[in-house]
Amino acid sequence: MNLSERQRQCLELLDIDVWVRRNLPPERQANPAPATLPAKVIDEPAWQALRAEVAACTRCALHRGRTQTVFSAGNPAAEWLLIGEAPGKEEDRQGEPFVGRAGKLLNSMLAAMGLRRDDVCIINILKCRPPDNRDPKPEEALTCEPYLKRQIALIRPKIILALGRIAAQNLLQVETPIGRMRGQVYEYPDPRTPVIVSYHPAYLLRKPSEKRRSWEDLKFAMRVFREQS
Repeated sequence: MNLSERQRQCLELLDIDVWVRRNLPPERQANPAPATLPAKVIDEPAWQALRAEVAACTRCALHRGRTQTVFSAGNPAAEWLLIGEAPGKEEDRQGEPFVGRAGKLLNSMLAAMGLRRDDVCIINILKCRPPDNRDPKPEEALTCEPYLKRQIALIRPKIILALGRIAAQNLLQVETPIGRMRGQVYEYPDPRTPVIVSYHPAYLLRKPSEKRRSWEDLKFAMRVFREQS
């Protein structure tokens, strides 16, 4: 993979060593292959109607403690879909998934891939923050599942990146430990949409030694994406 200077800087922030093949001319070293395709067209009225429906949702008790629902970030017409578990304190305050320290790390991870937040769509399994940032309960994930399925159906992603154990297990309806899910291609909701599993950025902040494995997952996802293109 050929890297731009911006990608090298982001990899250094991720504590990933960068090796450059000296036999490559400088112009090839500085021009990575694009990690994304031109955006699709999305049904904007249906997307906004779903957003409004989620904002008014009172299907479970989580609505009582929320500041606001957290629907999505980025571009819903993008080819890449990233799925996390649930909003945290800052996400609940700002109404956007993956902000704060974890969001900054995610931005660096995307930049290392040659992507920006506007090149992907980001959603969560849950649309409301659980109290004290606890893990989502199975019944809460089940209550939110229809919203998740409708989001995915509207986005029609070319690839899904599930970030963290809870996102991966709920999306794929499995109990497999995340360590055993890495490096494999899953399918959701049908064989046309590959799912790659990696660690949640918040976990990487707690355990920086796993950043290298995360970068391996992202490179694997890029290879799978290009095979779909």
